Amino acid sequence: MILLLTSCGVESILRKADQSYELGEYNEAAMLYKKAYSKTEAKEKEKRAERAFKTAECYRHINMNAKAMASYRNAIRYGYPDSMMYKHMADLQLQNSDYKGAMANYDIYLGYCPTDTTAINGRKACTTAPQWKKNPTRFVVKKETLFNSRRSEYSPMFGSEDGSQLFFTSTRDKALGDEKSLITGLKAPDIFVATKDEKGVWQKPEPVEGELNSEFEDGACCFTPDFKTMYLTRCLIDSESPRMAQIYKSARSDAAWGAPTLCTLMKDTLSSFAHPAVSPDGAWLYFVSDMSGGLGGLDIWRIAITSDGFGGVENLGGDINTQGNEMFPTFRPNGELYYSSDGHQGMGGLDIYCATLGNDNRWTVTNLQAPVNSPDDDFGMTFEGHYMRGYFSSNRGDARGWDHIYSFYLPETVHTLTGWLYEKDGYELTDGTVYLIGNDGTNEKLSVKTDGSFSWRVNPGASYVLLGTCEGYLNHKQELVADSTAEDRSYTLQFPLASITKPVLIDNIFYKFNSAELTDSSTAALDELVRLLADNPSTVIELGAHCDYKGRDEYNERLSQRRAESVVNYLIAQGIESDRLVPKGYGESTPKLVNKKMAERHPFMKEGDTLTEDYILALPEEQQEICNAENRRTEFRVLRTTYRLFE
Repeated sequence: MILLLTSCGVESILRKADQSYELGEYNEAAMLYKKAYSKTEAKEKEKRAERAFKTAECYRHINMNAKAMASYRNAIRYGYPDSMMYKHMADLQLQNSDYKGAMANYDIYLGYCPTDTTAINGRKACTTAPQWKKNPTRFVVKKETLFNSRRSEYSPMFGSEDGSQLFFTSTRDKALGDEKSLITGLKAPDIFVATKDEKGVWQKPEPVEGELNSEFEDGACCFTPDFKTMYLTRCLIDSESPRMAQIYKSARSDAAWGAPTLCTLMKDTLSSFAHPAVSPDGAWLYFVSDMSGGLGGLDIWRIAITSDGFGGVENLGGDINTQGNEMFPTFRPNGELYYSSDGHQGMGGLDIYCATLGNDNRWTVTNLQAPVNSPDDDFGMTFEGHYMRGYFSSNRGDARGWDHIYSFYLPETVHTLTGWLYEKDGYELTDGTVYLIGNDGTNEKLSVKTDGSFSWRVNPGASYVLLGTCEGYLNHKQELVADSTAEDRSYTLQFPLASITKPVLIDNIFYKFNSAELTDSSTAALDELVRLLADNPSTVIELGAHCDYKGRDEYNERLSQRRAESVVNYLIAQGIESDRLVPKGYGESTPKLVNKKMAERHPFMKEGDTLTEDYILALPEEQQEICNAENRRTEFRVLRTTYRLFE
């Protein structure tokens, strides 16, 4: 008799539990299933397995993951025949960073359903998620204490153009009503708003004024581009049938919001419509629904906003939607779509993705990775204007599965160019000017500092042309292509300007011994001279070759002349006009005059000395060779700067 009464009592509990489950009252159903499980004898394995599985399903729906995993383990232990429990268990283990356990259960499930892409992606995540955690992106994420309470807060959304109002959904004590939801065990959520004061400091959040909030579940709101209309999700309470979320809209009247009115998107009364988002141009309302025609679970759809109401509805397709759930769409002003999904390859739970629409009308979807995403649920992102900063919600680190608001920002990438203007084989030029033109629209005239330097912040991936100038010197052009990396970068460019009034040494010009033939190692210096002449097309120069005092005068003159002609011939072969080039062999007739730079390199020399034969022979042998090397040189001298200038 006692056993019979116990059995009748369990059946009564199960009927109530099943009814609550059908209505979506998962918190209430979980308590009832758990109670029925505890009253079921261990030898009744099939019943225990079923009740453990149903308990686990309830806990999974309300993000009580630890309890859900414990119940799934019981269902597995008692041999419950539904293969989906291995998938759900693996998903929860992935969220718990138990990658080895998750992989094992994904393998079991895929043995039954090898084409389930959500499970395939989940198994891949067991490998990629720990790598993403180990190598996070540059985003900085912080939990925002001011906005959060001891309950749930989620779906933050900026509600003004200047970013001074932040709306979000919360189940905190100030929400209307006293009863706790049979779905979550928390109060029904309301929409709250935090406002910045005149100093730009966020103030404590308060319920939205006006007729916006109700005793029902209100949340997940968005705004039209002019911030005059709000769309929100509302879920009515009905004790007799499942609660289908619907989208409402409210109009702003001064600082208050009017009573929301229902948006009839479809005549379908058996599907949910939630998580609205208005496109940046105000032409489309994006939303989430489980209506027929989707790819599985919850999909993201859109419907045209017209002057007469709403137009036709469209599914965003397989680039965005999966067999899993896609939720919480939102936009940046530049048109990027951000949303959350548990169907794409992620880190566990809901991950946030960025989708960009290409010219081929296809979406490119990118996971934001850690630290924006975590093994738990991450969703509901909002951006402060065009900046890459804002807020999102996540239940990371909360054992109860409650959501909280986090801030994020991407540190600004700084690419800095530093340049130096100086006299070739001399010192800094403080009177120089640099002209900078970029394919990003940059067109600047930059003055140099007292040390001959200048600096400019360049944009990643942009290309620039720079022209260094100074009165009395030839122009020097440089080009720069900045890296497209998001990491900070610094670039340095040198602008050695050639004097118009003095001979200019051409470094690193070498000839074969006792020959006028140029060596291969001379190519770099000569090519630089080609670029210089191309950048200064009205310039005519003399190429002068010099020898040391060794050898007969006539021989040195002939050798130096042939060497000067070798340089001229190379320049002509590279496209420089022959009548801009005058070769001159000086032999040993013009020894080098010691300048300040040479005296710094060779302390035994004095500025103003001339490296004549008598001067050199009075020096130690080692210093003699240094002087001879200075005399063996190739220089150019500007003859005029009017070549074809008036043609």
